[in-house]
Amino acid sequence: MNHQALSSFIWSVADLLRGDYRQSEYGKVILPFTMLRRLDCVLEATKPAVLAELEAKTKAGLNPDPFLQRKTGNLGFYNTSPLDLVKLLGDQDHIRQNLYAYVQAFSPAARDIFERFDFYAQIERLAKANLLYLVTEKFANIDLHPQVVDNAQMGLMFEELIRKFAEISNETAGEHFTPREVIRLMVNLLFIEDDDVLTPGNAVVRTIYDPTAGTGGMLSVAGEYLLEHNPQARLTMFGQELNDESYAICKADMLIKGQDVGNIVAGNTLSDDGHNGRKFDYMLSNPPFGVEWKRVEKVVRQEHEQKGFDGRFGPGLPRVSDGSMLFLMHLLSKMRPAQDGGSRFGIVLNGSPLFTGGAGSGESEIRRYVLENDLVEAIIGLPTDMFYNTGIATYVWILSNRKTDDRKGLVQLIDASSFWQKMRKSLGSKRKEMSDEHIATVTRLFGGFTEAEYITVFDAAGQQVGEPQLVTNTDTPPTAPEGGRLKRVPIARIFNNEDFGYTTITVERPLKDEAGQVVLGVKGKQKGKPQADSTLRDTENVPLSEDIAAYFKREVLPHAPDAWMDEEKSKVGYEIPVNRHFYVFEPPRSLHAIDEELKTVSANIMKMLEGLAE
Repeated sequence: MNHQALSSFIWSVADLLRGDYRQSEYGKVILPFTMLRRLDCVLEATKPAVLAELEAKTKAGLNPDPFLQRKTGNLGFYNTSPLDLVKLLGDQDHIRQNLYAYVQAFSPAARDIFERFDFYAQIERLAKANLLYLVTEKFANIDLHPQVVDNAQMGLMFEELIRKFAEISNETAGEHFTPREVIRLMVNLLFIEDDDVLTPGNAVVRTIYDPTAGTGGMLSVAGEYLLEHNPQARLTMFGQELNDESYAICKADMLIKGQDVGNIVAGNTLSDDGHNGRKFDYMLSNPPFGVEWKRVEKVVRQEHEQKGFDGRFGPGLPRVSDGSMLFLMHLLSKMRPAQDGGSRFGIVLNGSPLFTGGAGSGESEIRRYVLENDLVEAIIGLPTDMFYNTGIATYVWILSNRKTDDRKGLVQLIDASSFWQKMRKSLGSKRKEMSDEHIATVTRLFGGFTEAEYITVFDAAGQQVGEPQLVTNTDTPPTAPEGGRLKRVPIARIFNNEDFGYTTITVERPLKDEAGQVVLGVKGKQKGKPQADSTLRDTENVPLSEDIAAYFKREVLPHAPDAWMDEEKSKVGYEIPVNRHFYVFEPPRSLHAIDEELKTVSANIMKMLEGLAE
């Protein structure tokens, strides 16, 4: 059964709840019950051995916990009740007490999951509405055994359910999870050069971290990818999540995978770092877009001002209206030092962090830090309408402090905005998806660290010849037929870090009195010097690759011979105008072509009018 069919089946539980629960409350019942049934099925095979071991070790006066863990195959959780959901149905009159006792019998890590869902309150509410037995019966009849529904399917199923609940309660589904194809792309880029990790037989251990873990989708896909390429490798997963329900699902997923659930922490990553002092090999994150951080502003500013670069926010602080760059800096602080093997991470951001803020602003200073420290490997522009809660343009940033020699001092920009196919059925704002072929193309361009462009051939009559070809800078490009032409659309380009930098200079003009005479200063350092007219003050952005004095002489003085620079106000800034670098000028059609089209349209209109007159 696929995840959509499974979630549709579970959604039928909503028919029971309708009337006693508002639509926005369905998730409070369906999500924890789904989780309970999953754990129920996972533990079923080892339940008799666990109960026998519990009795033996209790009689012997020993702490049974480590022995019970071993009996479950070191899953990290167990249940000491002889009950399960199917057996609960055998005592309808006492189902409330028995269900409560069954949940209480889970080991602490698993029990915490249901406490995060506030599950006990739902048991009471369902019992009062005479729905508890009916709902329990529904879930007892769903087969969620791992051999029937694997972990990947379970993850997809939870994402589908959360999306539905988010839609009907007008919440933001994107706060909870990221489309799987975007995660697959990011994971591909993360691991692509790590031969020691991907080579089968290498029993390496690596760590991966997601500070905005949601339901654990990014961590899960990374684990599946590594298992597929090298079953001997071990990926230890760490995460932090603010939303209690998402945290509970993520924790349950990690439990079933055999991960240490102590590595998944609840709380606000920005104000309370749950992994303080830890460094990681790989990191992934899809922080909320355009969400203000006013609630944690005091704590974040205090860390920035008091700790500087010894804290997480040394480079600067973005405006309060968008905290996504705070997560970027948080990940920078978690990078393993280069001498210890270094780190690579991927983060999804909207367009704002690329260019918002002029020289000297917090955003510009953060960009300056990552570029001047040679940390940015690539930025990939994704198609619009890829995410469940927004149709805006999004970008994947790949950063690393262990760049290979050929990447040092350089940044690769990839425009994958045309790499999409239409979905058969829209999911919220998500109308497009990237195919496996699209993901493979971006991965190949990044892995080859190459420039590329789509070349379309047109014949002498202006007709397209064949499909556009993706040509890298190492390929032999097609040639245009006689009288024809080639249309080139850049897809991947490589730049020097300093290409994104500029110096903002302040251009002053003299203040003049009513007689048109320049006003001179009369006191201190300004004595005898022309005074600036603030109404004529202007700024110019001079690329770092240019000589400022030469630029001023060439671009300013011919237009304002009396101007000068106030060098004390000069500031260095950085921006990454991705769209500008991929812009392709389309020449306007000739007047003759436009006239011919107008004549054709006019003739058609006249024919239609004649038809009406008849």
